[in-house]
Amino acid sequence: MSETLADRIRANRALRTVLAGAIPVTWVTLLLLVPYALLLVQSLWRLRNGVITHELTLDNYRRLFGTRVYPLTILYSAGVALRVTVLSLVLAYPVAYVLAFKVRRHRTLLYMAVIIPLWVSYLVRAYAWKIILGQQGILNGLLLSIGAIRHPLTILLYSTAALVLALTHIYTPFTLMPIYTVLDAIPMSLKEASHDLYASRWQTFRHVILPLSLPGVVAGCTFAFVLSMGDFLAPQLLGGSDSALMVSNLVWSLFGVAYNWPLGAAVSVVMLGLTLTLLWLSGKVEGAGSYRAGSRIRVAPPTVAQRAPPA
Repeated sequence: MSETLADRIRANRALRTVLAGAIPVTWVTLLLLVPYALLLVQSLWRLRNGVITHELTLDNYRRLFGTRVYPLTILYSAGVALRVTVLSLVLAYPVAYVLAFKVRRHRTLLYMAVIIPLWVSYLVRAYAWKIILGQQGILNGLLLSIGAIRHPLTILLYSTAALVLALTHIYTPFTLMPIYTVLDAIPMSLKEASHDLYASRWQTFRHVILPLSLPGVVAGCTFAFVLSMGDFLAPQLLGGSDSALMVSNLVWSLFGVAYNWPLGAAVSVVMLGLTLTLLWLSGKVEGAGSYRAGSRIRVAPPTVAQRAPPA
């Protein structure tokens, strides 16, 4: 009986691997790589009298870097993302440390309580901050009720501070998850060994816990920075006049309002390049800070009382 195609596939391991990888590779190619390639090509086209022509030119990139507003927009967006990243790290690391080393009972329940905001719609979370910070919102109502202010504050909403606050709340769980994963994987024997060498809690944290947790810190900060820098909805709802300075809103206006698709594509390509560079650098840092055997612990030598045997 002649061998069927199914029998050949089952017998050939390499063929099974190729067929198994064909679907995800095709999916990524069609929905990710091809659109990026088209975006790059479109950034080289020319807009002439409101009509997009397929003439290859670098004028869009010259205008991008030759006009002050576009670099300032990128710098403003990076500044907002950096503040969100720092605040997210300050909030996420202590919580992850407590969950990993201090909580013994109901750890999974507490961890789920931290990340449960991710189950709520992003739009709902963004609108919630409008309810909290608005003139008739919860915060103004509280301040009025305790007599701290006489009139509702108008500076709480539609400001950079409101934008940073909302983005920090939205992206802190993304920072916490990789940090907690790395901290939870650190063997307790390393902490016990440092204590056996008379290291203090601060020395143990500084020379053992913190270096081993750096891959998670880098991954979490990368999540917070990249996601907040490319955010569109929160700046639109909470940023007010400053929202026009965010990169995502600038790209939206170039594509949707100004109908300058080539310039919008050029801005998108530059942002994609910056994001890939950041991911490459974070990968390098994660590789350098990954687990190493024989981590050095600098501790003070034991005192005479510590060296003396028990009576």
